[in-house]
Amino acid sequence: MTGETEETKDDEDEDEEEMKDRDDDDDEGDEGFSVLSDLPVEISERRPTCHTCCRPVKVCLCPYLPARPLDISTYLYIVQHPAEESRVLRTVPLLAACLPPVKCKVFIGRRFTDERHPELAAVCKDAHTLLLYPGAAAANLEDLASDFATTAHNVILIDGTWSQAKDMFLRNSLFRLPKQVQLRSVSSSQYVIRTQPTNMCVSTLECAAVALSIMEKNQNIQEVLLKPLQALCSFQLQHGAQIHHSKEHLIKNGEYNKILPQNKRKIRRMQKLISNQNI
Repeated sequence: MTGETEETKDDEDEDEEEMKDRDDDDDEGDEGFSVLSDLPVEISERRPTCHTCCRPVKVCLCPYLPARPLDISTYLYIVQHPAEESRVLRTVPLLAACLPPVKCKVFIGRRFTDERHPELAAVCKDAHTLLLYPGAAAANLEDLASDFATTAHNVILIDGTWSQAKDMFLRNSLFRLPKQVQLRSVSSSQYVIRTQPTNMCVSTLECAAVALSIMEKNQNIQEVLLKPLQALCSFQLQHGAQIHHSKEHLIKNGEYNKILPQNKRKIRRMQKLISNQNI
């Protein structure tokens, strides 16, 4: 009994010493924290941004924008995934800078409803509205008999990665209301500093440029809109950026080595599609 009592007492003494040590450590920690809290906080200054092209002032692209906003009859409505706002190399600000503000409006979000977005809902219900998004049910914009010159039309574009755009298209019932159209033939994307899924995929700016040139019957529109995008890519490449080929190109040439287990089935489908096209 005596031995047990002494052992218990020793344990209690050790516990008391451990608690004292912890208190001392806490005091030292508090003292250290107070020292750190007295240090001056260095506030990093954000680079000045041009309010027109939304690029840092040092790499402003305004010299590549048209002297005056393009005179067009078409109204563009861009529904943008929230993640696009944080991307540095975006094309929508460049597109908006080339057009009158009333002719290019941006709505940011994932889900759009009549209650929360009455203006966009009204546009979706308008008989003269087109949704530019590829698919089996989409008509070719080039083949439409509509006279876009006599009647002003609205065009809705979805801005985001292709997976984000697909999710937004499928989950928003408002996007089922307008006539769905697609571009029959487009050149390979000039947005070479960002990877595209296939050779036929283009940026939002490029998509709008081709669509407007068709609807306004003015090829010069495409040249004007692509100019700031070309300048953006050229500047990035001159300062270390690499040219990004499409995933389709990389797979076709055996250069796509980032295959994750969950993506193998998707890659096999794309390889099969490419193989069938070659036949």
